[in-house]
Amino acid sequence: MKSKLFLYTLAGALGTLIVGCGTGVTGNAAAAANRTSSPPVTLTLWQNYGTEAEATATNALVKAFEKSHPSIKIHVVSQPANNYFPLLQASAISRTGPDITVMWTGLYALKYKNFLLNLNHYIPLSSLKQMNGIKWASDQFNPSKGVYVMPLENQFYIGFYNKALFKKAGIKSPPATWAQLYTDARVLKAHGINPLLYGSGSQNLGSEFYPYYDLSYLMIGLYPVSKWKELYSGQIPWTSPAIAQQLTKWVQLKQKGFTNANVLTDYNSLGQFEKGKAAMLIKGNWDLKSLEQAMGSKLGVFVPPYSNSKIHGVVEFPGDGYSVTKYSQHKPQAIAFLKFLMSPQAQQIEANNGLIPDRVGATTRDPLSNQMLAFASKKGFVQYPMIDNVTQPEVVNAGSKVLDAAFGGTMTVKAALQNLQSTLQQLPSNERSANYK
Repeated sequence: MKSKLFLYTLAGALGTLIVGCGTGVTGNAAAAANRTSSPPVTLTLWQNYGTEAEATATNALVKAFEKSHPSIKIHVVSQPANNYFPLLQASAISRTGPDITVMWTGLYALKYKNFLLNLNHYIPLSSLKQMNGIKWASDQFNPSKGVYVMPLENQFYIGFYNKALFKKAGIKSPPATWAQLYTDARVLKAHGINPLLYGSGSQNLGSEFYPYYDLSYLMIGLYPVSKWKELYSGQIPWTSPAIAQQLTKWVQLKQKGFTNANVLTDYNSLGQFEKGKAAMLIKGNWDLKSLEQAMGSKLGVFVPPYSNSKIHGVVEFPGDGYSVTKYSQHKPQAIAFLKFLMSPQAQQIEANNGLIPDRVGATTRDPLSNQMLAFASKKGFVQYPMIDNVTQPEVVNAGSKVLDAAFGGTMTVKAALQNLQSTLQQLPSNERSANYK
């Protein structure tokens, strides 16, 4: 979720971005700006991307937008991700926050929609539906009820593997089940190779690793996407034996020595993986550009295999984007920026800066990006959202602490899941209903 999520210039490995026919968005955006560009205004934009690709893409998008809208300037402010939403909420109460803000899709958009503009009043629904996964940016996940976030990109939680280390160990392809993962891990370790690497990375989400990349696939290994709502509603308790079994297999990866020992204190897992310190890494596709630049042809992608049978789902989701605040004094200009994000020019900028464009019909020529896109489009994998975008934020915050503790060995799986369940039960009943609210 975060973002939620590429690459190079037209002459580089990404190549040309291919975009489907436009819907007049670029012209509409320019027209809106021209109508509202006098006198000059300065917008404030908040982002919580840390150093990952979305941050550089945002700066490039702002620069291009300002060039085509010379009377509008955008001041970009980087906020700490681990305290971002409390800051955003406090600024909304005091009406001192940004005009444009990064917003996670899913329940985050619903939770904070009271101070976000309903984009349906400013952008035709037919245009909004040109963005993949727009339902996840909508009220009750129904675009006709109101869209609150313009998705920035198409994101994946995904596995990366080092082809050279797999070849050294005699492993021909990445694992697709728990059994294969444990078998491969033993083989890799026998060859002196650390199978899996954990730790913090480019995402500015805290000092420890983010557990929801893994938890998403742990739940894919248990339930169809239609059942995930029952985790939200409490019909499936977090303490269920099936979930406990999945998490036990997960934490045993470290217990059996299949990970780095310092999973809670490694602050540069991405850099370590780039240097060949491990065979596999579970992250997001927003790290693809950095990994490709460092590893070249050694890099491969795979779906994390946290399933007793062959894994059947992939996390493909527009995990974040931009919203306009209701209290903005410059709504037309802020809306013009969101419209610009839909344009072919913006989609190309996103691709050049390491993102997978979200607009329907947009593709890339980067092989690994296309390989990820092919999991659902050609190989029949079911598309899943990010578990942290469709689980209550309070539960997500609790899980960021206790799931890491369980994996790191400082808390039992039972205690961690009980903490999640207790956090859920403390929420008001309307936040644990049969419908996402």
